[in-house]
Amino acid sequence: MFWLTVENLSNDEQLARWMPEIRQANWLGCYAQTELGHGSDVASLETTATFDKATDEFVIHSPTITSTKFWPGDLGRFTTHAVVHCRLMINGKSHGVHPFLVQLRDTATFKHLQGITSGDLGPKFGYISKDNGWARFDNVRIPRTNMLMRYFEVSKDGEIKSLGDLRVMYTTMMYIRMLLIKDFGSWALPSVITGMRYGCVRRQFKTYASKKEERKLMDYQTH
Repeated sequence: MFWLTVENLSNDEQLARWMPEIRQANWLGCYAQTELGHGSDVASLETTATFDKATDEFVIHSPTITSTKFWPGDLGRFTTHAVVHCRLMINGKSHGVHPFLVQLRDTATFKHLQGITSGDLGPKFGYISKDNGWARFDNVRIPRTNMLMRYFEVSKDGEIKSLGDLRVMYTTMMYIRMLLIKDFGSWALPSVITGMRYGCVRRQFKTYASKKEERKLMDYQTH
């Protein structure tokens, strides 16, 4: 999801800078959209990216507990970078939710960068090998050019420019959910086949027709 989002939502200059790092696995990324208080309700995300015109930077901040990024795969321990979905704030006004590339850890030591805290969500049912995690941002500064700008731009003066249908921002999540539904049948099929075969031959109880007569086994099946 990290790769797809960067590849699809970055402009040409950003692609030239970022994709070589991603393809060579110099960066390990995750898709940080879901928050503790907001799952599929993307429009209500609380994490903010406030434009600081004086420094030409965005300030990424988690203003509430419910704004904690929660559940992204690989966020807990191994991610060095993340596409973080934030509410764009310019001059005190919200301009909707947009994706930003944020470095979380040093690529050599994997220590958190200043202002970033994250952790593992711990044991869970199913897919336990996936390192789902949480993260919070305390006024983390990133360059203005770290906003993914293929379809929406912010200039040095804070001017905004829409370059396409902003619903495309959600395409990565929708695409992955479509794949989950598409692949679920093949995931479930081995279990269904095993259950059906077992059910066809399994004998639930063993009883005999009569103690006096020849001991004849009676089979009963249940499904």
